[in-house]
Amino acid sequence: MCKILKINRSLVYYEPKEKSCDSKLENEIITIFKNSRNNYGTRKIKKKLDKKGYQVSRRRIGRIMRKYGLVSSYTVKQYKIHTSKCNEEKVKNIVNREFDREKTLEVVVSDLTYVNVKGKWNYICILLDLYNREIIGYAAGKNKDADLVYKAFTRIQYPLEDIEILHTDRGNEFKNKLIDGLLTTFNINRSLSKKGCPYDNAVAEAAFKVVKTEFAFNRIFGSFEELEYLLFDYVNWYNNHRIHGSLDYLTPVDYRILMSDKKVY
Repeated sequence: MCKILKINRSLVYYEPKEKSCDSKLENEIITIFKNSRNNYGTRKIKKKLDKKGYQVSRRRIGRIMRKYGLVSSYTVKQYKIHTSKCNEEKVKNIVNREFDREKTLEVVVSDLTYVNVKGKWNYICILLDLYNREIIGYAAGKNKDADLVYKAFTRIQYPLEDIEILHTDRGNEFKNKLIDGLLTTFNINRSLSKKGCPYDNAVAEAAFKVVKTEFAFNRIFGSFEELEYLLFDYVNWYNNHRIHGSLDYLTPVDYRILMSDKKVY
């Protein structure tokens, strides 16, 4: 009959079957999206649905997202602020684009970004472990300087002497007697990207784009205290709840625990 009428068979037996679970599926997608703080796209939503037993295509997820106006933060156009002066210190790039690391704290990368607090620029500093993309240190401040970087180090819950390498770009906030003294005291090696070469810190650049997009972009904080509180809340969510494609869709903490258990056995 389908051949005679020249219609697709899916119109007969596929669409009616789908409609019976549309409402439940749509609610699941909306919940996953909201729990991701409006950040997940179709790929990550599909992974979360797979774990719940749903077999749904990314195309269909996209249709439902459009239906309810669910727009990921990553699809919103962003802009760049002016860049600061470059640190000309002659320090080698000892990481040498070898971003896959075998143990925690082997290489820690850092960066700073700006945030809007009541119409004025404030800044946040993040320290991230390349091993599992976990944020191990963070701080907010009203100035983009070495004190902010130092403050982020004081938040680290691990022994600082366990950090082998600190890799950063050539921002002057990382070249200061305060930071030099900290690195010397705890025997942490310094590694710098080449001037004007973002590929030397590609993984870190990608990770910090995540932080900038999900936490800082298009948001105005009511006060510095609100900024600090929400930064604490975001770091907790990022480490313990946000799944990462590069970690086989595990959270940084889950990945660290899983790999630690494998090494034990």
